[in-house]
Amino acid sequence: MRKIKDVLRLHFDSGLGQRPIGLCLGLSRTTVGDYLRRAVRAALSWPLPEDLSDHELKQRLFPPAVAVPAADRQVPDWSHIHTELKRKGVSLMLLWEEYQADNPQAYRYSRFCDLYRGWAGKLKLSMRQTHRAGEKLFVDYAGQTLEIVDPRSGEIRTAQIFVAVLGASNYTLAEATWSQNLSDWLGSHRRSFEFFGGIPQIVVPDNLRSGVSKPVATNRISTPAIRSWPSTTGQRSSRRGCASRKTRPRPKLRCRSLSAGFWRVCGIASFSA
Repeated sequence: MRKIKDVLRLHFDSGLGQRPIGLCLGLSRTTVGDYLRRAVRAALSWPLPEDLSDHELKQRLFPPAVAVPAADRQVPDWSHIHTELKRKGVSLMLLWEEYQADNPQAYRYSRFCDLYRGWAGKLKLSMRQTHRAGEKLFVDYAGQTLEIVDPRSGEIRTAQIFVAVLGASNYTLAEATWSQNLSDWLGSHRRSFEFFGGIPQIVVPDNLRSGVSKPVATNRISTPAIRSWPSTTGQRSSRRGCASRKTRPRPKLRCRSLSAGFWRVCGIASFSA
């Protein structure tokens, strides 16, 4: 109690700030600030009342925590918090502060983190990954192709469907090209960057024949055009690809969730001659 009284005296009587008080008393600035905030909540100033004992001062500054029944606490929306954590610059501390501001009976931060980790640990564990916003763009060709009919000649040509998916948001671009050769592959990337309005840190392809000249066990040696590309865009490319064939790469998973009708509309609307 002696140091708490000295903090109040130096602040209210001498007008010192938190940092000088901490240097004088050997306390951290955050500890000094905590004492002063507690004094304000307890309506205390300097000098203290003469009849105020040390025990009463402690009770007013550090009142016992009020037990709140679990039924009275509002449980956070863990799925929303899990989604928000994927956004750039968002942390559990920030989300807890927002949750606490709206709920007077909110969980404390440590309990909030424990409950979230317990909830997240029950999610499906197969290939669960955490993606940061703007970090990775997964690219590949869909397994399905699209038949394009020339209205004048009746000729039917098969088009390939290029898909690009942002890892954090699942924001997706799909377009049709005549082939999977290198020029179409690079052109689809350029149009993807224009569509998304920026360039990700990493582009993660699958083991595409147009982009990989020599696949080996630990790395995939890209073609010269692919190797020189990151130097002009300031990004990195992943040599390993987004997944092995057995795990079904992310763009193909995205493709399988879209109907054939969507592919017809998207392919005709986004078709690149």
